[in-house]
Amino acid sequence: MLRISKVTRRFGDKTAVDNVNLEIADGQMVGIIGRSGAGKSTLLRMINRLNDVSSGIIDFDGLEVSSLRGQALRNWQRDCAMIFQQFNLVPRLDVITNVMLGRLNGRNPLLNLLQIFSADEQYEALKALERLDIAQTATQWAQTLSGGQQQRVAIARALMQKPKLILADEPIASLDPRNAQIVMDSLRDINAEGITVITNLHTLDTARAYCQRIIGMSAGRVVFDGSPDELTTDVARAIYGADGLKEAFSEAMTSTSLAPLSAPRLPRTPTNAQQAP
Repeated sequence: MLRISKVTRRFGDKTAVDNVNLEIADGQMVGIIGRSGAGKSTLLRMINRLNDVSSGIIDFDGLEVSSLRGQALRNWQRDCAMIFQQFNLVPRLDVITNVMLGRLNGRNPLLNLLQIFSADEQYEALKALERLDIAQTATQWAQTLSGGQQQRVAIARALMQKPKLILADEPIASLDPRNAQIVMDSLRDINAEGITVITNLHTLDTARAYCQRIIGMSAGRVVFDGSPDELTTDVARAIYGADGLKEAFSEAMTSTSLAPLSAPRLPRTPTNAQQAP
């Protein structure tokens, strides 16, 4: 269980995340939606501790994440893998080495410096690439891959960490619809194995198709927390505001394939939600 209790993050006189309270059970796939600047990325970065909280507590299975320091913090960042919108690969390293970099935490620093990896680590990296259908790129430089391929390499790198939790910050924002679907299918498959996935998304239809639970943020606050079926037009207006609603609907109609937000939907359980197209 991930517990976020009265968490606030301030940057100077600006409040990016404002008194957020959430509980996320193990094994859920959660989508966080909202306009740019709503606090979505800051919230994920606090969970991973790339940003510190200004106040409040983040707790994971009894571990107070928000107060970790030193090796304990590095261990948490190993267990809580982060996938970024811009991939964060090393362009002039080959793909398999980029994937094996997911093992840096907990290894001998000298081996990391010399980029020496065991045969077992290389085998695991190849398995992760094969799982994402890009094993054929293992010896290419990362910078030669398409955006969709690079994001799949980033997911493979996250899997090398053997994480308990995966955070994905706008993982499909810079991808075309086909690659966006491949990436979201991959995250759904990972979640189906019991790994909690929390992802920030701009597209409403993607959140409704892939996520069992949707959290809507506006001006740093949680304004919606419910199932995909509860994400009505009125709720979307509360999340995006009247002036942002048209953009939200436009995104929903032009991304990966699903019905308009106002279309009726069948009741969904956590099990069949993971099997949605």
